[in-house]
Amino acid sequence: NVASVVRLAAKAPARVTLGGRRGVGVFAAAGLDFAELEAAASVDEDDDGDVEWSPPVRATRKDGKSSKEAKMSKRFRKAKASVPGRMTAVDPVEGVKLMVENATAKFVESAEAHIRLNIDPKYNDQQLRATVALPKGTGKTVRVAVLTQGDNISAAKEAGADFAGSDDLVEEIAGGMLDFDLLIASPDMMPKAAKLGRMLGPKGLMPNPKAGTVTTDVAKAVSEFKGGKVEFRADKQGIVHVPFGKLNFGKDDLLLNLKSIVDAIDANRPPGAKGVYWKSLYVASTMGPSVQIDVSAIKALEIN
Repeated sequence: NVASVVRLAAKAPARVTLGGRRGVGVFAAAGLDFAELEAAASVDEDDDGDVEWSPPVRATRKDGKSSKEAKMSKRFRKAKASVPGRMTAVDPVEGVKLMVENATAKFVESAEAHIRLNIDPKYNDQQLRATVALPKGTGKTVRVAVLTQGDNISAAKEAGADFAGSDDLVEEIAGGMLDFDLLIASPDMMPKAAKLGRMLGPKGLMPNPKAGTVTTDVAKAVSEFKGGKVEFRADKQGIVHVPFGKLNFGKDDLLLNLKSIVDAIDANRPPGAKGVYWKSLYVASTMGPSVQIDVSAIKALEIN
């Protein structure tokens, strides 16, 4: 019954129970499903002192693969075998080289950085949201829309904005026009942009001063984001996901972009972050295996 299962799972790690029988133990119980736990509990509570419970024999695949490996493609399994284990940190130069060499998809993959930080974003003083200008760009074409007024409209268009306007653009967006990747707004347009919050907020398109998308100099902002400036933020688990180029970039260019991201995350360390700030740093291509990078090594790296 349920009470027996709960008592069984709560037992101490020691596996010997009263009467000399071997109990299932908390560690073995963690690997069983509910029906197996009930069966183990019924044996463990048997009055016959010489009964010993043994775990069920799991069915194994004929090819010897785990269930996780069986879901991987042959291409990915081959690439994964070519990189060190997930817990092995490598030199940043070697890590970027491994990432590029094992990007074997039939399209130009993106390079991605995944950084786990020792922060809890549910607290205001441990939230991280900022921007970084990638020296070698992102390799992507960014569609930019600008909400502003007066002469700033023509200035934004000259700087390369795909859309620029005031009330007319607000109405277009409210009507469902979302053919842009980034929305920049001047401060005087934010009250009018507020009514777009329900539409733009869930898509991450709402202008925000921390992201550099609310500014009086809209032309400069357009030029920066078109030239490779990207926003990054920590998710609920304190992990930052940032693309830092395409795999058709040179390895030195990718390394320079990655170094810029590391420096920007350090420069924008939340005031509430205590102790060891960096937990881990992984790089991966869009369809390739991840490679852990030695954080201290890339911090100390000097690139001319």
